[in-house]
Amino acid sequence: MSEGTTILVADDDRAIRTVLHQALGRQGHTVRSTGTASTLWQWIQEGEGQLVITDVVMPDENGLDLVPRIRKLRPDLRIIVMSAQSTLLTAVRATERGAFEYLPKPFDLNELISVVNRALSAPAASMPRTAALPDEGERLPLIGRSPAMQEIYRTLARLMATDLTVMVTGESGAGKELVARALHDYGKRRKGPFIALNMAAIPRELIESELFGHERGAFTGAVQRSAGKFEQASGGTLFLDEIGDMPPEAQTRLLRVLQEGEYMTVGGRTPIKANVRIVAATHRDLRRLIQQGLFREDLYYRLNVVPIRLPPLRERLDDIPELANHYLQAATTDGLPTKVLSPEAMARLKQHRWPGNVRELVNLVRRLSALYSEEIIGVETIEAELADAMSAVEPASSPADMPDDVSLADAVDRHLQSMFAAHGDRLPPDGMYDRVISEVERPLLALALGATRGNQLRAARLLGLNRNTLRKKIKDLDVPVVRTPQVRRGG
Repeated sequence: MSEGTTILVADDDRAIRTVLHQALGRQGHTVRSTGTASTLWQWIQEGEGQLVITDVVMPDENGLDLVPRIRKLRPDLRIIVMSAQSTLLTAVRATERGAFEYLPKPFDLNELISVVNRALSAPAASMPRTAALPDEGERLPLIGRSPAMQEIYRTLARLMATDLTVMVTGESGAGKELVARALHDYGKRRKGPFIALNMAAIPRELIESELFGHERGAFTGAVQRSAGKFEQASGGTLFLDEIGDMPPEAQTRLLRVLQEGEYMTVGGRTPIKANVRIVAATHRDLRRLIQQGLFREDLYYRLNVVPIRLPPLRERLDDIPELANHYLQAATTDGLPTKVLSPEAMARLKQHRWPGNVRELVNLVRRLSALYSEEIIGVETIEAELADAMSAVEPASSPADMPDDVSLADAVDRHLQSMFAAHGDRLPPDGMYDRVISEVERPLLALALGATRGNQLRAARLLGLNRNTLRKKIKDLDVPVVRTPQVRRGG
């Protein structure tokens, strides 16, 4: 850790400045703080400080507008941007303009100190930059300011200047395609096409042709050459939705493209260089499909370069008011009457479990806008709509539905028997022991981290593990860690 350094802090909120003074001072740093951007700029011009922490909303200038000027004058000066405007665009713009890191408010002090230490110890190098973002106001591709969504925004912001392959996992209706579109619309391939292909919606015999195209006469009915999705998406992004439904033969060809960077059309003889960014998505458990021999493990690791888990709506209920208001406004834009939800109606929405996720909420909002004459939607209307929706859905199984006398060993035994049965007379793939153990470990670690609000030290004690062992398992098993923030104020 770098000690004895001077950190410049700019935040209009005096309480935030006091907290940062105390927290960073305990780390051995000297802290100079101000409530204005002009004073911060003066210090920077005078050569002060080795690190800048600045808020976005300042009384005299937007903190994001100050970042490029700082980078131009002092390229090696690290900048951490913090903001209560916790949207994807804020995170992307902070990264695009050269910030070392973006921290949404409220933030965890331990996380802030960790980011400060990384910034001070990072080697001097030019920051990766994307092309200037188009001026799109506050059009938001993803909605929500919950801690879970903030982690996704920060991850997406770091990916915009790269072509890394991304795997988005999440339940149906959670918005996986919105993540893919955000990566495209705000990434360096934004001027190219965005092509989506749903693997579950294509007949098995046509998938290779859809992906790679075909030549005239390649098969019966191929009366002319047809470009596949790889060719159509050249220079842009190819979104492969429901990748878990891809048949084995197509998996083999896709793996070859990812390995070699080129492909051939069906019936073709000349390799074509692949020039796309791949974003894949699935609601299925690919690890389980691998165990059952239904998905190639080598393809999984090629696709899972950067995993992003999109949380279901029931894990981010605090985002519902913002989501509901956004889609009510969108309905108005589409010509439907203006509607407003009463506070009681909004509170009732937050009590619903949302098995259909954001898609279910969008459909509900559009029904409310189209079918009801009153401008203010009350809780009685919401109760009736939700009751009708739930009566049409088979209730999902839950731990409470299981017999009380079913032990963990019994549940595991049933799972293993079904795994063997899925292969008929054949054996499951080799290496079964490690795969089964990881399946038990991953949910156990996730539950422990959830119960301790992301506190890894407390979770390690709960599990009886060494903290370093827990960290390694979190990384190896790709366990999501969502920390509960503790400090909230300011802009």
